[in-house]
Amino acid sequence: MSLVKSKQRVADHGEVFTPAWMVEAMLNLVKDETERIDSRFLEPACGSGNFLVQVLRRKLTAVELKYGKSDFERRHYALLGLMCIYGIELLPDNIAECRANLLEIFAEHLNLDPPDDLYRAASCVLGLNLVHGDALTMRAHDGQPIAFAEWGYLGKGRFQRRDFRFDSLTQSSAFSAEGSLFAQLGKHEIFTPTKTYPPTTVGELAAGAPEGPA
Repeated sequence: MSLVKSKQRVADHGEVFTPAWMVEAMLNLVKDETERIDSRFLEPACGSGNFLVQVLRRKLTAVELKYGKSDFERRHYALLGLMCIYGIELLPDNIAECRANLLEIFAEHLNLDPPDDLYRAASCVLGLNLVHGDALTMRAHDGQPIAFAEWGYLGKGRFQRRDFRFDSLTQSSAFSAEGSLFAQLGKHEIFTPTKTYPPTTVGELAAGAPEGPA
């Protein structure tokens, strides 16, 4: 794979893709986290997904080891692993490619076709978790503040979604810094969701998914 798409894109956006060997070496620095199904990863300049694809592969391997004997649990925990992967990307072709790459890995691993509810639910999740926007301004391409959906698995096929603004989440280090003006504030004042949704199922997520790959 070429590390650049064009010299112009390098000049305009500083776009250079990370080689596969370096991705693996960097992920191995946090190996235990990459292999934990519910650990959350955010790539603020995700490109076409070089890092996120490998994180997903590792999570899916962990799912197989822990839940491979139960197809129901295997499918739902695989979706949870996908739900814990986030990205922001400035360029529209890259974010579309990133979503497609992750969906392809997920679908191939579980042998899913586009009409499958789990495929469509995954497409819906990727449309929310992988944001077309600017991580520096913390705004999406439409000018709105970037928000992320936090997903949790409640068991028995039900998931919980809560939305948080990215700019609020990034302030957590300042709030907790010793001696700062915000040091006495509790976490409940920092991590307040902008919206909490009723528990949902794969079928309900699939009903909200776009036609075809995201």
